[in-house]
Amino acid sequence: MKQAIIDLGTNTFHLLIADKSGDTYTTLFRESHPARIGQAGINKGIITEEGIGRALVVLTYFRQVLDQYGVELTQVIATGTSAIRVASNQQEFIDRVQQETGIQIQVISGEQEADYIYKGVRAAGALDDATSLVMDIGGGSVEFILGNQSRIFWKQSFEIGGQRLREKFMTTDPINSGSLNRLYDYFQEQLLPLANAIHQYQPTILVGSSGSFDTLVDMWCMHEQGHLPDVNQSDFALPIAEFYRAYELLITQNHADRMQIPGMIELRVDMIVVAVCLIDYVLKTYGISQIRTSTYSLKEGILASLND
Repeated sequence: MKQAIIDLGTNTFHLLIADKSGDTYTTLFRESHPARIGQAGINKGIITEEGIGRALVVLTYFRQVLDQYGVELTQVIATGTSAIRVASNQQEFIDRVQQETGIQIQVISGEQEADYIYKGVRAAGALDDATSLVMDIGGGSVEFILGNQSRIFWKQSFEIGGQRLREKFMTTDPINSGSLNRLYDYFQEQLLPLANAIHQYQPTILVGSSGSFDTLVDMWCMHEQGHLPDVNQSDFALPIAEFYRAYELLITQNHADRMQIPGMIELRVDMIVVAVCLIDYVLKTYGISQIRTSTYSLKEGILASLND
């Protein structure tokens, strides 16, 4: 039986089509497209008319792919996250998508999102018996999960995603020192519940889930080996020194220069600046010196949970 998962993120829409046989899934199709539904509206709590237009273009294409693969609409799980969750015109957006593409969106809470992300990261093999801090930096929200391969100890979703941070703090390109200071102060203020949980559970490893972490791994592989990583590998150990090499490049260069970095993609070129600042803040504030990454995230977590 064919199953499709659509993750409607604030910046990017992802489609995963898998074939189920018993308890195992074989991936048939996987693609991500920028929809940027959070652009210009995320901090006002709306999806702009332009954002709806971009979403419909991507979802019309996804519908064509679903038809091509013979996936029944009843076997499509389409999840709306931060930008849709907080939009005052949420219902209008959902209705228009259904009318024009037949795709029915279900909006999930930040808690559910964190739960699925954990399941995706666990399915990637990125967790072991040690307590890890799992972090997923989306365009609208950031999910933090404390846990190991057998269970979650604590989880919370924070509305401090990359698109929100960019629009609030990245007033110059490259980002200036005043903006950096304000950004780090904002992290400290917003992440108090995380600081308390870290104190209680004392994770030793940061596990980054897809998105900007994928791009950091791509930059590392291009720098060290001159080619992109194996597409079939789902988890990586990213050296801390390599993270800081990338961090220095990303916060000191402008858009055009960042675009020239081997491994960089258009989709990530601006948001990754505030993302690495958040990663740096977490590493230094909580004294974590190991980074692992998982190419699996929300959509793989939803797929894994269908077998629970």
